[in-house]
Amino acid sequence: MPDSAYHIPALLPEAIQLLDIKPDGTYIDATFGGGGHSSAIIEALGPEGHLYSFDRDIDAYANRIDDPRFTFVHSNFRYVENFMRYHGAGKIDGILADLGVSFHHFDSSERGFSFRADAPLDMRMNRKADRTAAMILAEADEETIKDTLRAYADLKRPGNVAKAIVKARAQHPVQTTFELADAVRPALDPRQEKKEMAQVFQALRIATNDEMGDLRRFLEATARILRPGGRLAVLTYHSIEDRMVKNFMKTGNVEGREEKDFFGKTSSPWRPVTRKPVEPSQQEVEANPRSRSAKLRVAELI
Repeated sequence: MPDSAYHIPALLPEAIQLLDIKPDGTYIDATFGGGGHSSAIIEALGPEGHLYSFDRDIDAYANRIDDPRFTFVHSNFRYVENFMRYHGAGKIDGILADLGVSFHHFDSSERGFSFRADAPLDMRMNRKADRTAAMILAEADEETIKDTLRAYADLKRPGNVAKAIVKARAQHPVQTTFELADAVRPALDPRQEKKEMAQVFQALRIATNDEMGDLRRFLEATARILRPGGRLAVLTYHSIEDRMVKNFMKTGNVEGREEKDFFGKTSSPWRPVTRKPVEPSQQEVEANPRSRSAKLRVAELI
């Protein structure tokens, strides 16, 4: 059964409404997590509808929905096209992806996603993946660490943080969350320490799981598996992933390269469903503070 403690989905009513669910349609929840979005999709489906829900973390399997219209796929959503072909699903009517990290990952201190508790610096979404965050920090040179922080965190001085990590690991391996926090603390702005610490952990988590590579592959696949008129709804939580989704829905590619037609109009296979991204109300933010940075973008395949 879905577990609300695992993850409280942001913008749930808005996402379901904008997906424009057809009772007999075929849908994908690309990020199953606690099953909140999936449960709402199932409720909107009729007897002939079907939902495929993806999650790379086997922990999410415990939240699976006992319904013949539901299929749990234990896989990274970057492989969505392959699995839809395997299941013989045909063209898809709608796809939803909630890119937020679940409460479960932050609250499971042993997974190493948070600096609030001391734990091995793991950060793998898929526990069978080869490389942990600690391994990445041990193997990467200072320039690579700096580039990772610059790309995936809004830090003012990523070079100083990278230098602090290299200096610390010269004394002893940085293998736990507290060791990483202690290593970077001298390079952070004391007035913004908590915020900047979270940005460092975010950047390392993104790199460990290749989240931007996964998102690129996933987005590119959606245009091939959706039927014309099918909808793609994506919830983002930080500027890096939101920029990719915004570019993709505007131009058809994550870089935002605009291709013009004969009349000088940007050519894209997508039509935006909303003029601006949908953001949570103050009431929702008060009830679920982690939804504060959520943005919902929805587009329809032309």
